[in-house]
Amino acid sequence: QIRLVESGGGLVQAGGSLRLSCAVSGDFFSAYGAGWFRKAPGKEREFVAAISFSGRNTDYSESVKGRFIISRDMAKNTVYLQMNSLKPDDTAVYYCAAVKSPLLSDQESGYRYWGQGTQVTVSS
Repeated sequence: QIRLVESGGGLVQAGGSLRLSCAVSGDFFSAYGAGWFRKAPGKEREFVAAISFSGRNTDYSESVKGRFIISRDMAKNTVYLQMNSLKPDDTAVYYCAAVKSPLLSDQESGYRYWGQGTQVTVSS
């Protein structure tokens, strides 16, 4: 059983940047793949980015590719999502997720553990 706690959300103007953090506790985190999802008002939760347990493989949704970067710091048991060139359409609650697997997944069903979410609001 692991626990995920997101932080770093907030209000930013369009074109700005934010870095989200997901602190993980409770198990040997290097065995877990991780991902970020987001849920905007009135929409389904959607995949944003994923990183493998080794950190060598990543995947992004088309809507964020080239603007967002997912990374992980094994020493700090933390996963990051660097968000650049933010747009109002990026406004959502962002969730960190993890699964004890070497495989990347862009599906909610591919993750077992979830954080509580952090709000990101991008003003125009």
